[in-house]
Amino acid sequence: MESPHKLLIRATNWVGDAVMSLPALRMVRARFPQAHVAVLAKPWVADLYGRETWLNEVIPYTPQPGRGDWAAKWRAAREIGRMGFDAALLLPNSFESAAVAFAARIPERIGYARDGRGVLLTRALAVPKPGEIPAHETFYYLELVRRAGWLRELPATAHPVLEGLEAARSAGGVLLEEKGLGGGVLGVSPGAAFGTAKRWYPERFAAAALRVAEERGWGVALFGSGGERALCEQVRAALEGKVRGVHNFAGETTLRQFIDAAAACRAFLTNDSGAMHIAYAVGVPTVAVFGPTDHIGTGPSGEHTRIVRVPVECSPCKLRECPIDHRCMKGVEADMVARTALELLK
Repeated sequence: MESPHKLLIRATNWVGDAVMSLPALRMVRARFPQAHVAVLAKPWVADLYGRETWLNEVIPYTPQPGRGDWAAKWRAAREIGRMGFDAALLLPNSFESAAVAFAARIPERIGYARDGRGVLLTRALAVPKPGEIPAHETFYYLELVRRAGWLRELPATAHPVLEGLEAARSAGGVLLEEKGLGGGVLGVSPGAAFGTAKRWYPERFAAAALRVAEERGWGVALFGSGGERALCEQVRAALEGKVRGVHNFAGETTLRQFIDAAAACRAFLTNDSGAMHIAYAVGVPTVAVFGPTDHIGTGPSGEHTRIVRVPVECSPCKLRECPIDHRCMKGVEADMVARTALELLK
């Protein structure tokens, strides 16, 4: 289909992936400036698109993950089918995303031929082979758009950026001030989903944050999910009374509020996580600690970011839990992270 009138984009299921897909989605809008573009997104991702001007609407996708909620998936497909989409671009690799588009009877269904779903797609695109495209995951989504015929060639660089940053910083500043964090604030996100292997140690986050906050005269804001509140509390307790102010926001903010608060921070310290991707996408100087994950494929993007890691023979293993001694993270000292952040801020 050369020019869809109404295009549905199935968003990725996780915040970090959603951020990395933004350059590709802006290319889609540039290719079809007159089309009605809607994003179908999980509730925990939907707020990411709240200030994006390249789309027309966000449709929440609420069925539960996995194979146990097909009745809800069928109802969602019927509702989507009534909306009159003539094309769907599927960013997730899952069978489910293709099955819902197929059940919705969207005429053109485009995606990578993965997870046994090729028969459900009208355009099942070959998955890029290793070395065919640049290693960073942003290019995985850009190549999907190129193979769909909607992009002539891949750009030389692709740095994800969220829109509406002035409004986000203003709203975030109010949120921080309400917790006694007026003035400069250092954001810290010591958590990470999918196991403990990706997590640097809370006491080292505290030590690095203390040095940066003391030197810059800043307060510290801690961010995470509700399940990471205890982890963030360890860092908060270690900083209490030692910095200008500190507050634990873990479990207290929506994604929209976190985006706002992150945008209002002066710098950000984090693991490889969704918070990391948000921080650099709102233009905040970001220092990320990497161990078991691929710093080349999913690392922060842009000149305002830095990665701190210690190369070891078993990294990146991409395991959720370390089966040995966590040497990739143990080798990263607090001084390394603090020094990197202060140099970045010069």
